Amino acid sequence: MAKRKTWREKLSDSKDLPKVEKIPKKMNLKWGHGVFVIPAPIEVDAIMRRVPEGRLITIAEIRSALARKHSVDMACPITTGIFAWIAAHAAEEEISAGAGRKITPYWRTLKTGGELNLKYPGGLTSLSRRLKQEGHRVLQKGKRYFVKDYEHSLFRPRK
Repeated sequence: MAKRKTWREKLSDSKDLPKVEKIPKKMNLKWGHGVFVIPAPIEVDAIMRRVPEGRLITIAEIRSALARKHSVDMACPITTGIFAWIAAHAAEEEISAGAGRKITPYWRTLKTGGELNLKYPGGLTSLSRRLKQEGHRVLQKGKRYFVKDYEHSLFRPRK
């Protein structure tokens, strides 16, 4: 049986990405017309790493930055989300390995609308603790959790 890749290996494996393609016809209703980029995992991680303490970014902001970088209409929402998740797990793997260098601050990356991604390592407890340490307030709305007034702390990367 083949050895399973580590999260860091998955993050580094670009698989011929990034790729710029025309938006498929079957996605036109949902995504519109034009050209999109399927980013490389390391590109998503690089944007997440740039978010300073006390600031936040959403997957939508990451996608906008990737679209600007590649001069396209949009970045793939599916792969961008998956690669952010991989970056989060790779960061925790770095911590477990005793890495002394700066890790990707994945807890600063939110879903659309300021929602916490409970699939990130540590779940709600870890994410809330880290966000509160940086001055944010986490609120529960039904079964979901959000950063209060997250818009005031958004980090909007240039290219």
